[in-house]
Amino acid sequence: MYSLQIEEKFKELYKSQAQIIVRAPGRINLIGEHTDYNDGFVLPAAINRAVYFAISLREDNQCNCYAYNLDSQFSFATNNLTKTKYSWVNYLIGVVDEFQKAGKITKGFDLVVGGNIPLGAGVSSSAAVETGLAFALNHLNKTHLSTIEMVQIGKAAENNFVGVNCGIMDQFASMFGKKDSVIRLDCRSLEYEYFPLNLPNHTVILCNSGVKH
Repeated sequence: MYSLQIEEKFKELYKSQAQIIVRAPGRINLIGEHTDYNDGFVLPAAINRAVYFAISLREDNQCNCYAYNLDSQFSFATNNLTKTKYSWVNYLIGVVDEFQKAGKITKGFDLVVGGNIPLGAGVSSSAAVETGLAFALNHLNKTHLSTIEMVQIGKAAENNFVGVNCGIMDQFASMFGKKDSVIRLDCRSLEYEYFPLNLPNHTVILCNSGVKH
């Protein structure tokens, strides 16, 4: 449902079809709280809530962004990446900034972003924004980054531009998540292994308390 809404909003705003639609899931973590940014072990899994992107490249350096859930628009240029008062924009600019630092210069783009991950609820809406945009830019610009490189760009964007000292678990789970599986991740070495999560007599219930972290 959300992907269709995002795609239709893109057509309305930019009078064209998006070149790509991207889905980036949020995550839960079952074991290992606060151990990711301390280089420990974690056991996350992707969830069925996600952030969706409708995006097309431009021929200039202008980046036009629209946050569907917030009904908010913002534009910036790839040659003038400065922090804004809008937190949702800073995650996007941070990703572009990290692409440039890696020598992967990107064109401008038109973008609509939105989804059904509750903001500030601890299920990684920010990481989904970072990894989703990293995936889209990598695909559209043909920059040939590996999945782990895109994960690292998402983490670096949050650390360096947004200023949040997060670990790598959130971005890793968003990009490496697999259906009906959890990921045992060593946040120091980035070695990982999938384990099937088969609970025939139990249900994992993820509750949104409404209290933002």
